[in-house]
Amino acid sequence: MPTLLETKVETRRYIFPGQSNAIETAHGGDLLKWMEQVGAMSAMRFAGTDTVTVAVDDVKFHRPIPQGSIALFDAYVSEAGESSVTAKVRGYDEDRHTGERDLATEAVCVSVAVGDDGDTVTVPDLTVETEEGKRLHQAARDE
Repeated sequence: MPTLLETKVETRRYIFPGQSNAIETAHGGDLLKWMEQVGAMSAMRFAGTDTVTVAVDDVKFHRPIPQGSIALFDAYVSEAGESSVTAKVRGYDEDRHTGERDLATEAVCVSVAVGDDGDTVTVPDLTVETEEGKRLHQAARDE
């Protein structure tokens, strides 16, 4: 059975002018797309098969990410049902020179595991073994 920490995925995007809005901050639509993608990667790692996203919930934009910054996204599976997988996704404004980060956005992505035929398949139970895993699991539940 996969552990919570084994489902953790992280990726980065450089915020170029093409991903920016009129006030030179990351466009919300691009942020949502990237968040959904990293949430799906985490869900697929957990499920061991493809998944399809069925919901992106509880989206919060805490602060803008300026053009020229690095957007860091991380996700981990916080819940599993019979065929559903819930991933907590966070996006940070990461300073490209120092690596310092500030939470900029977060969401919950819900996916359903599917087999080669497109039908839903059962996912394993989520296990939480380490103190860090327990902390992340509790943080996702507290939201």
